[in-house]
Amino acid sequence: MAEGQAGSRCDRAAAALFPALAARFGAADDGWPAFERRLERHFPPLFEAFSALYGARGDLIAHLTAVLETAARSWLDRPADLRDLDAAREKEPDWFQSHEMVGAVCYVDLFAGDLAGLRARLPYFRSLGLTYLHLMPLLRSPEGDNDGGYAVSDYRETAPHIGTMAELAETARAFRRAGISLVLDFVLNHTADDHGWAQRAKAGDAAYQDFYFMFDDRSEPDRYEGPLREIFPDRGPGAFTWRTDVQGPNGGKWVWTTFNRFQWDLNLSNPAVFNALAGEMLFLANQGAEVLRLDAVPFIWKRLGTNCENQPEAHIVVQGLNALARIAAPCLLFKSEAIVHPDEVQRYVAPGESQLSYNPMLMVLLWEALATRRVGLTRHALAKRFALPPGCAWVNYIRCHDDIGWGFADEDAAALGINGFDHRRFLNAFYSGRFEGSFARGLPFQENPRTGDARICGMLASLAGLEWAMEWGDGAAVRDAVARVLLMHGVIMTIGGIPLIYLGDEVGLTNDYGFSEDPAKAADNRWVHRPVTDWPAQEALRAAGPSTPGGQIFEGLRKLIALRKANPVFAGGATEMISTGSDHVLGYARTGEGGPVVVLASFTEASVSLDGAGIAPARERESYHDLLTGETVSLSKQLTLKPYQFLCLAAVE
Repeated sequence: MAEGQAGSRCDRAAAALFPALAARFGAADDGWPAFERRLERHFPPLFEAFSALYGARGDLIAHLTAVLETAARSWLDRPADLRDLDAAREKEPDWFQSHEMVGAVCYVDLFAGDLAGLRARLPYFRSLGLTYLHLMPLLRSPEGDNDGGYAVSDYRETAPHIGTMAELAETARAFRRAGISLVLDFVLNHTADDHGWAQRAKAGDAAYQDFYFMFDDRSEPDRYEGPLREIFPDRGPGAFTWRTDVQGPNGGKWVWTTFNRFQWDLNLSNPAVFNALAGEMLFLANQGAEVLRLDAVPFIWKRLGTNCENQPEAHIVVQGLNALARIAAPCLLFKSEAIVHPDEVQRYVAPGESQLSYNPMLMVLLWEALATRRVGLTRHALAKRFALPPGCAWVNYIRCHDDIGWGFADEDAAALGINGFDHRRFLNAFYSGRFEGSFARGLPFQENPRTGDARICGMLASLAGLEWAMEWGDGAAVRDAVARVLLMHGVIMTIGGIPLIYLGDEVGLTNDYGFSEDPAKAADNRWVHRPVTDWPAQEALRAAGPSTPGGQIFEGLRKLIALRKANPVFAGGATEMISTGSDHVLGYARTGEGGPVVVLASFTEASVSLDGAGIAPARERESYHDLLTGETVSLSKQLTLKPYQFLCLAAVE
């Protein structure tokens, strides 16, 4: 369709819809003019997305009307302080690009017991300098195995053991007053099989059966199945589950279950599902969520004959939801979670789609460099794939709640003469401790004996060698492990984007093998890196200061956070990879206010000598000082880096 035709259709729809919406919702609301201004501005991208997704249907306008009514009702319910935040963020849309942004992630119950306990830990979060806190899945989910909370039973109820939705809103307000933005998960690919929508589908309600992918026999599932990837191969073959508890002519139905049999994939080709999810999204925004992590976003659109990942419509769905958020909750940002090829990860990041994205590539490359002691693949991949569109940012992390899958690009590896398949097998062997000389103590996750594929689980300190070193009482190995932990944190604090700390890592917690004694967790060894926080022990550890490895990590990390917050050069994402003349030392330059700053990070336990004069753009100046130590460093001669040394070199005027 020509651009003019699309524009005229949009104009006609607006002329038909806006007055009716104002007449129904606007009369009694002082904030309605602001809503109308945003509606006029952001309706075109919403209309474009809706037309692309559902334009072939005869009921497009009816469904679009329903979505706008959802937005209007949400706006009427939006608390006054969040409306104020909306206005402030519209004036400063790049607020999240600040060098003062420092994030962390935790499970409420494991870290603090409940929401009241979490609020009590606010002084701790402030002492770390956090401005962004991601609370792992906390909505009501089934008892027992629930995929760590990603099987959502109700988007509007919290898990009873952590508190109530009212307490969550209170927590968000308390953290917001302290300058900490709250981040929540939004699962839009599937619900739990006990969600209200699923319950209606089980009972035979055709409208709610169309919320999911349900089939009377195997003919359609068999047509889809061939190209689909097995996400959890040891949990049963295939992406479909026969459910006898769903009413159907053959005594049940086949249900699409990409991840687990209790997680039913939602059918977003149905506009009623889009509207229902939009309502849940805006409800969470009204509780005070400033960022929603979009879980498993590559899987949200299905197309026969494909692997049903990264379909164009997956992007359009998020663009439509983003436009709706700009209308009814403008301070809300999206963070995409796409553990796919690095090129596909980047395609989800745009101001009109997801403003933030996890950076799984950087996580993988940091671990790869530690194992190989070489930074060639890291340098090569980041030079090609680190840049993002303006108005967007990476969320850089070393560990998270999930496993480590070796998601580097095979073509990047091949460019350096590395066989991707073989290299992944090496990394799995190294980080599961099977490779001779490995310092790591990780567990293989979802190991597939047929393909040799696996991912790795483990706390950062255990994967970095601290668990092994402390078991053997090897002081030198302990020092190296601590240095590895701080080295990786140094990179994520300075490379551009928002650094994200997995809480527990800041004090060097090691693997928690007790998960195997819990029947609800024993089959999922990702729980090895989801420990319960022992607060008396942790407080004693921090009080001991540098006399313990955990204390060294804590103090070292606080220095890195202070370094970031004191230097505006670390704002934004503009980063230039530079040559250091060494396969063991990663180098990059940051420019901007207070720059340039040259970062050098050694990924080996050996000392490394560099020709300082050959480090571009360092050769532009002779004298630099290290922002961490204050020491003066000359780059006009040989420079020797200590094992795992991390330098942030600012030019001396």
